[in-house]
Amino acid sequence: MKKLPPRAENLRRALAQEAARIMSEHGIRDFLTAKRKAAERFGVVDGAVLPRNTEIEDALAEYQRLFGGDRHTRSIASQRNAALSAMQILRDFEPRLVGPVLSGTATEHNDIQLHLFAERPESITFRLMDLGIEHEVVERRVRFGPDRVVAYPGVHFDYDDQTIDATVFPVDGIREAPVSPVDGRPMRRVDADELEVLMESDSTSLAQ
Repeated sequence: MKKLPPRAENLRRALAQEAARIMSEHGIRDFLTAKRKAAERFGVVDGAVLPRNTEIEDALAEYQRLFGGDRHTRSIASQRNAALSAMQILRDFEPRLVGPVLSGTATEHNDIQLHLFAERPESITFRLMDLGIEHEVVERRVRFGPDRVVAYPGVHFDYDDQTIDATVFPVDGIREAPVSPVDGRPMRRVDADELEVLMESDSTSLAQ
């Protein structure tokens, strides 16, 4: 990316910080929407100074560190606990946690994002029905590259006072992760065992 003059770079950082504040305080989940609202507030019309999603994510992590405090820590812990519980009841479908709850930048407004893998997507809805969990069947459009977007079924349900949004991939979909909306690279995915290790690490850090 072309280097901007110092004044424009400062404006870019300010826009990233404002977009992060908007996402944290107003529950906006989409980077582009937050970016546009920040630009509107600052009266910016030059797209060249708009921050990248990675810059906004960094600013969001910093905002939560400075202003979220214990509340943010408790919120992430609660979301990860619910994610682990949901992954355990859906363990037959090789669940993977992805997104802001995994990265630690989720606000209390974020859904928990899971990837599930099944030969027949309806087998997951049958499992939820057997467990007495009300759910909604949805469609999720997933990006694998600049020109490749694929629609997959998904399920949306509440569990442990959190909202789970799970995308259902074919069994071999576990081999290729979609690209992240943050940096365009393959999404980081973790299974239940890896999530437990992460949660234990968080608990150890808090205890020190």
